[in-house]
Amino acid sequence: MDFLRRSVLTLSLLAALGAVSPASAEPASIVVASTTSTEQSGLFKHILPLFKQKSGIEVKVVALGTGQALDAARRGDADVVLVHDRPAEDKFVAEGFAKARQDVMYNDFVLIGPKADPAGIRGKGVDDAFKAIAAAKAPFVSRGDRSGTHSAELRSWKEAGIDLPAVRGDWYRDVGQGMGPALNTASSLGAYILADRGTWLSFKNRGDLTILVEGDKRLFNPYGVMLVNPEKHPTVKVKEGQAFIDWLVSPEGQRAIADYKINGEPLFFPSAKKG
Repeated sequence: MDFLRRSVLTLSLLAALGAVSPASAEPASIVVASTTSTEQSGLFKHILPLFKQKSGIEVKVVALGTGQALDAARRGDADVVLVHDRPAEDKFVAEGFAKARQDVMYNDFVLIGPKADPAGIRGKGVDDAFKAIAAAKAPFVSRGDRSGTHSAELRSWKEAGIDLPAVRGDWYRDVGQGMGPALNTASSLGAYILADRGTWLSFKNRGDLTILVEGDKRLFNPYGVMLVNPEKHPTVKVKEGQAFIDWLVSPEGQRAIADYKINGEPLFFPSAKKG
């Protein structure tokens, strides 16, 4: 009887250990829906190992256009969103899918094209550059993916007084892809394209492309981060997600963003509000 009792107790203990050990061995993790620019620029490869070393939390990135990233968060498929389309971000908060948005960093957009510059946009302001491209019907590549960059491009046509649906033709190529693939298409076609500076600096297949328009204040490109509201989606990992946000906006996280450079040139500039 004692032997039987001991055997049952041993089996019960082993079963209990088997039930808890996989869960306890599993590292904490979160899903961050973010833009292709943060992924393809190499920023995440630089900062995420630093965060994991500090916190033990693994960050799984789903890289999408900003519109798609926000939609994923609306469905509850992400714990945190890090994107760059301020009007869309403000709408996301207003809809109750996040309680707050925090500034993280910024860079800028640049208008890129072939060195020969057939539309003659070099050094122009944004409005005049887009007008010249449309007038010349010069090849132009659009991401067409509801990303922050795509939204900025559409705003630029509108602010330049261009009715894009009325004038677009074969010269306007809508690729429906991320920044890297869109730049590859522009390089192969010798086309104009609006890109974020971070991805451009890390892009290798430039061909004959170069920056032609930069520095206009409307090319400013801020990034914001938000925790998905657990009242909308109870599965959100609030503690871990907030830990990631707190680290991003902390002096340590901001320093990690500032330290990411290619050929000595920073790709992003920290912008979290102090205090």
